[in-house]
Amino acid sequence: MNIDNYQKLAQNTAIYKKSMGLVYCTLGLTGEAGEVSDKVKKILRDRDGKFTKKDLQGIAKELGDVLWYVANLSNEIGYSLSEVAQMNIDKLSSRQNRGALGGSGDDR
Repeated sequence: MNIDNYQKLAQNTAIYKKSMGLVYCTLGLTGEAGEVSDKVKKILRDRDGKFTKKDLQGIAKELGDVLWYVANLSNEIGYSLSEVAQMNIDKLSSRQNRGALGGSGDDR
């Protein structure tokens, strides 16, 4: 699926108050990312990190929820997903070319 087509389809299922869209999508994104982390944590705790096919499918479903919020948050700030993706690749490529992929901070 084309990432921008996904973004348009995700917008069709967005049923939040538009005046609160940026905040709603940000909170939803962090909540869904937490659900991904929680699934992984419990597998580490309960099964010594042994993931089943069903576990991985469950994580993929949660990642779909993360993607939905990323798509709608991108829309709320006026960017397509392809623009966000390209900006990220450009940033990482620049860091790689300068030997600055490691470390921390936005301006490296």
